[in-house]
Amino acid sequence: MRIRPVATALAGALMGLSALVLSGAPAQAAANGHKTVVVGHRGAPTHAPENTLASIDAAGRLGVLWVENDVQRTKDGELVVLHDNSLARTTDVEQVFPDRKPWNVKDFTLNEIEKLDAGSWFSPDFEGERVPTLGDYMDEVEDNGQRLLLELKSPELYPGIERQTLRELRDAGWLDRSHVRRRLVIQSFNADAVKKVHSLRPDIKTGFLGTPPVAGLPKYAAFCDQINPNYTTVTPGYVDAVHRLTGPHSRRMQVNAWTVDDDSKAIALDRMGVDGIISNKADEIRDALETGED
Repeated sequence: MRIRPVATALAGALMGLSALVLSGAPAQAAANGHKTVVVGHRGAPTHAPENTLASIDAAGRLGVLWVENDVQRTKDGELVVLHDNSLARTTDVEQVFPDRKPWNVKDFTLNEIEKLDAGSWFSPDFEGERVPTLGDYMDEVEDNGQRLLLELKSPELYPGIERQTLRELRDAGWLDRSHVRRRLVIQSFNADAVKKVHSLRPDIKTGFLGTPPVAGLPKYAAFCDQINPNYTTVTPGYVDAVHRLTGPHSRRMQVNAWTVDDDSKAIALDRMGVDGIISNKADEIRDALETGED
């Protein structure tokens, strides 16, 4: 069973009040004026099964307006939202299709994936939750008044997924001026995929997942607005090196660190000047940054 999302009007009001955008709007304001966005990693995965509609609904109820997801492609060419290349960890695929090991997304049709339970592993309360299609996911994000950090997951497995994802975003109404400027960032660990997105739609903000050496950062500035590293690799010097560069939209490049679930680590990163923190506990991290207490 899935709890319905917050009402669109309420979400819109929250969005207007918060103005949380990865292009530099606040999750909290420090004394020096620095402001850090907090992003719900796979939604609100401590409250609901990750990367499901229930998870982004939970994030919405908690006032987390930026959510992150992972996009992959089925055997018959449909885009779905799931983190792992395999369906095994977050669905009952081993029981439903016991002879299909290693149960990779790319080896199953959408019809087969829609038969799977993606909620019971988390809690009996979410029995029957499904792996969402990207289209359904985008409709829910829109209904909730949320903003999206979309990851192209393992794009090397899915030739052409960059163009296909953009097409689905367009069909969902997410490539108009308002969404592109304020509500969407596309990222990947695969630099070629990020370059491809930038070449196809240079107006869209993009991010590279990883920690390129400082000497190599200028080449990323040609096609990336953000460098989004694992938080353990972030130093004040690295943040400064990224911030000294101007990205493809003539703005200072940004740093969004992942995946940070500890209050003290989040506060330390905030003091280093990171622009965003991606967390499984986004509501808790946001509150810690607002109070400055761990």
